[in-house]
Amino acid sequence: MSLLASLELAKATHTGMVRSHNEDSITTDPEIGLAVLADGMGGYNAGEVASGIATALISSETREALVKQSPHAVDKATGAPAAALLLRQIIAKANTSIFHSANSQPQYAGMGTTLVVALFCNNQVTLAHIGDSRCYRYRDGKLEQITRDHSLLQEQIDSGLLTKEAAKRSQNKNLVTRALGIEPAVEAEIHSYPAKEGDIYLICSDGLNDMVEDEDIEMTLQALGTNLQLAANQLVQMANDNGGRDNISVVLIKVKKDFPADEGLLAKFFSWFK
Repeated sequence: MSLLASLELAKATHTGMVRSHNEDSITTDPEIGLAVLADGMGGYNAGEVASGIATALISSETREALVKQSPHAVDKATGAPAAALLLRQIIAKANTSIFHSANSQPQYAGMGTTLVVALFCNNQVTLAHIGDSRCYRYRDGKLEQITRDHSLLQEQIDSGLLTKEAAKRSQNKNLVTRALGIEPAVEAEIHSYPAKEGDIYLICSDGLNDMVEDEDIEMTLQALGTNLQLAANQLVQMANDNGGRDNISVVLIKVKKDFPADEGLLAKFFSWFK
């Protein structure tokens, strides 16, 4: 089932005002309802290698897998949505690929990447994330962060050592506690959420949310939500106007209409006799 009529996607990325090259990588596949963002880290150029491996492998593997299985089914053994199991398997494969490259090629030693993956199916979005890149949901005029950072800063906030206001001034903003490709295995945090018409999902690297307050992001989506590409470009520009201390990447996904699972003619036929 193609989601081209149900979802609108826009993306933008920029090196920023300080960095010499862009270690972020983003890819989208509107037909299958997939968006992937990765913010690489490591030695010179290694970060962009890690993020590039992540986005390319996850995009191609997801498209190939969806030919063979439906993401809206439920796994009989675990009761988990097939979309979540699918993303977990593919992310594990990406982790192995990056880890192997980092340990077999000296110039890539220690490279890794954050990750956010969004897969839309059956009026739901399944989100997988690792690190401090984020996904927000803009719904009914309100912006809400729906991923929780895997970072030292977030742990300090959770433990009460720091307030959110103090965290904004912290020097530890870039210390992640989980990343793709650093260890032989990594646990992606995966959740599914109902999606409804009018929702706008924002996936971003920390180059956006470190430079632009959530309130300003909310106002931008409120003002420019009818022109998604303009909104994406404006968010990147705002981060640069505020200093652009890091690479900035943004993916916006708007739900234009419902996208229920296509059960197929056979399933519909049998449903008449239930």
